[in-house]
Amino acid sequence: MTISQLRQNFRNELHSQYPQTEIDSFFFLLAEEYLEQKRLDIALHPDFVVSSEKQAVIEQATEKLQHYKPIQYIIGHTEFYGLDFKVNENVLIPRPETEELVEWILSDISSEEKSWRILDIGTGSGCIPISLAKNISTAKLTGYDISEPALEIARQNATLNTVQVSFENVDILKLEKIRETFDVIVSNPPYVRELEKEEMHRNVLDHEPQGALYVCNDDAFIFYRKISQLAAENLKKNGLLYFEINQYLSKETLQLVEQFGFEAELKKDIFGNYRMLKAIKI
Repeated sequence: MTISQLRQNFRNELHSQYPQTEIDSFFFLLAEEYLEQKRLDIALHPDFVVSSEKQAVIEQATEKLQHYKPIQYIIGHTEFYGLDFKVNENVLIPRPETEELVEWILSDISSEEKSWRILDIGTGSGCIPISLAKNISTAKLTGYDISEPALEIARQNATLNTVQVSFENVDILKLEKIRETFDVIVSNPPYVRELEKEEMHRNVLDHEPQGALYVCNDDAFIFYRKISQLAAENLKKNGLLYFEINQYLSKETLQLVEQFGFEAELKKDIFGNYRMLKAIKI
């Protein structure tokens, strides 16, 4: 079978579930991953013959996509802030909004030459501290997560991207005090309320780790409250606290953080939603 025939079969199998542009994006990712054929190669050589073994691999991936498994989990990695990260069902797939949060942090601190001590709470794949470590050579990074399987992926990603990050298994809600002080604390904690699940796509609902996404409707601020409390105690004077936040609760999150003695501000993402917060310990 030629690669153009394989591509058409792929489109036919998925056309009722995904937009055409997304289907094509999936195919190009799979072709590069398993067939070593880039998009330009496919355009220039549509008669490239795909072996039966490789066809079977693409067919298996197609079946997983029909069950809404994210393409990043199928190929086992994704790009974040220009870096490659391993991902599986134990970690959230890094989002573009989180890249914007990393960019905000870097724009604030990267020009100042000092030995930054930075803590990421709920680190998941490690995308935030690893990206910061890659761009601030003088920083000492630590990442907390309650999930040991997630931390194993994070450690692999630190090795993959040749940076040093200390990853620790910590249940932040049970933590009474952080052992050391930091210049920066950042977190992208669970913040999607149960009532907002209906807005989520099936690939997220069925496959991404629930504990890293959702909070109860009646206590949506449980992580922001705890982390703000710990940050108030363990950030140095003028230390910085960064959050990714629920766009529907931005003002409420701002008010909560300010109750702990911070001077806070909100920032919109590229879609015009308030998805980030920065607070200074005063």
